[in-house]
Amino acid sequence: MPDHFRIHSSDSATAARRAELHTPHGTIQTPVFMPVGTQATVKSLTPHQVKECGAQIILSNTYHLNLRPGPDLIAKLGGLHEFMNWKGPILTDSGGFQVFSLAKLRKMDDEGIRFRSHIDGREVYLNPSIVMDIQNKLGSDIAMVLDECPPWPPERKVVESAVRRSIKWAGESIEAQKELGIQASGRHVFGIVQGSAYADLRRECAQALSALPFNGYAIGGVSVGEPEDKMLEAIDASVPYLPTELPRYVMGVGTPPQLLRMIAKGIDMFDCVMPTREARHGVFYTVDGRRNIKNACFAEDKRPLCEENSNYTCEHFSRAYIRHLFQSSEILACTLLSLHNVNFFVSLLDQARMHLENGTFASWSKSWINRFENPSQ
Repeated sequence: MPDHFRIHSSDSATAARRAELHTPHGTIQTPVFMPVGTQATVKSLTPHQVKECGAQIILSNTYHLNLRPGPDLIAKLGGLHEFMNWKGPILTDSGGFQVFSLAKLRKMDDEGIRFRSHIDGREVYLNPSIVMDIQNKLGSDIAMVLDECPPWPPERKVVESAVRRSIKWAGESIEAQKELGIQASGRHVFGIVQGSAYADLRRECAQALSALPFNGYAIGGVSVGEPEDKMLEAIDASVPYLPTELPRYVMGVGTPPQLLRMIAKGIDMFDCVMPTREARHGVFYTVDGRRNIKNACFAEDKRPLCEENSNYTCEHFSRAYIRHLFQSSEILACTLLSLHNVNFFVSLLDQARMHLENGTFASWSKSWINRFENPSQ
């Protein structure tokens, strides 16, 4: 068993496990949900508020921070933790997702990717070595390798090329991080499995990456427009070929039921913009499903957003008040809903860990999902 990741217990009815991941900025209890702070901020929240939500670790994005304000400036100011005043662990994505999301602004070959900045149009070049160097300057606790995220729906030739390229870049990333001393300093580097909807390509990629000395493995290329059943099939096609003794991370997901279903498949880590993005549109989460605070039915509702959750928003404000804020276009509305939603996702995984410790995860998660997806009206 590696020193940085320790599995404490496994669920007898599923593949779920309860573990902890050690990083230079603290120990992460898993399964864990990571709020997304793409540009060194979780939108509308202060780092103190994010911590008060119960978050253990946040995610920031290498591509965006490379453009603005730049890794050299962040390094000069003490690294990303000091720059944004977040004392806990940070995971930085590599920019591979931008291969998918900014497809119209980039050109790619086996050596790297040339982007046209979405900010000012200047050319930006990324390759595995540059991406490792950027993340080294940021000082993140977990650095992701550069990969190619293929689009949906998938063409097999396109996915085959993405898998081949991602494997090549993974090896180059390992060599680059050795020169930079990232793993030697106690920080971690994770590989990323691609393969889209093709089970044989997922297996090929996972097996190739498992032969490399990574500290953990992510499953990428999901939540790119595919239906949920295809997303779960991608997990099933990848997990059996990843080392059991290392952390597993599904990137960019998901809804609360998806998180629980993936935990049952042996996934330890998740991130998603959903809690804050949907908050900005008035959506809030309850144990009985999603709701929109802008609906007229909440105009005189004295209840908290979710009576079964304990957080600053629910303890101090009513649905009626928060609806008023949205109707008045007040910034506080986004903050209060973001506080609630981030806490909702984080605390859900807190509950999952507790039930894993108690041996009741399978029955509890089944009941929880059923209530969320089939609320009594």
